[in-house]
Amino acid sequence: MPSLELKTSAKVPDLEKFLLEFSKEGARILGKPEAYITTSVSPLPLMTFAGTTEPAFTLLVISLGNITPEKNEVYSKELSEFLQSKLGLSPERGYITFLDPGNDYLGYKGTTFGTIFGR
Repeated sequence: MPSLELKTSAKVPDLEKFLLEFSKEGARILGKPEAYITTSVSPLPLMTFAGTTEPAFTLLVISLGNITPEKNEVYSKELSEFLQSKLGLSPERGYITFLDPGNDYLGYKGTTFGTIFGR
């Protein structure tokens, strides 16, 4: 069920194409089927990072069960490389937040994953 939510002031020339690539790459990096991936991009006209308005980003990665300190190192590296190659975003111009809310704190199909998977 991973969700990748990107906010950026970088120019995204073809948003739909980028979202589809982001979905495939997110699935590959996180090791989850693309059928479970949600991606979103919020293009922002301006953002500051480190006191400047050079292109910047924040990325929120929400996933159940595979968010660990060791894996986050790998995810951070690969997601940063993707953003740099596709949007020219320097890894030094943004933050990536990793979050595993737990099965009881993520809703789906009118219930929670805690109910779906059992407690």
